[in-house]
Amino acid sequence: MTDVNSVRPQARAETSVRPEEVLLPPVDVIEDAAGITLFADLPGVSRDRLGVHIEGDSLTIEGRILLPAPEGLEPIHTEVGLAVYRRVFTLSKELDPDRVAAEFNQGVLKLRIPKVEHAQPRRIAVQVA
Repeated sequence: MTDVNSVRPQARAETSVRPEEVLLPPVDVIEDAAGITLFADLPGVSRDRLGVHIEGDSLTIEGRILLPAPEGLEPIHTEVGLAVYRRVFTLSKELDPDRVAAEFNQGVLKLRIPKVEHAQPRRIAVQVA
């Protein structure tokens, strides 16, 4: 079984002078014997504004929201002023980053990340001597 930290949030320092503020999408991670399934809620993000990247052992989910104001009008109050979702996770060595499957439906991203073959449970046949 993978430990609780098989996929854990990671703080990432921004290199720009003025770091971009982002929304942290809520994420659920479910583990089974074959791997993990990650669900991220990204309301308002369209498929073409969604990015999922793996570099080394880091998984990054990023989505951009388009919040257009009607032509000729400017908002006097906004509660959703941030237009970028971002989460970065560190993947366990037990997970296989080359076999990630992704689905995106109605603002919910589903990632299936299987365990590497040697980390999956297996039954050992016992011979009678």
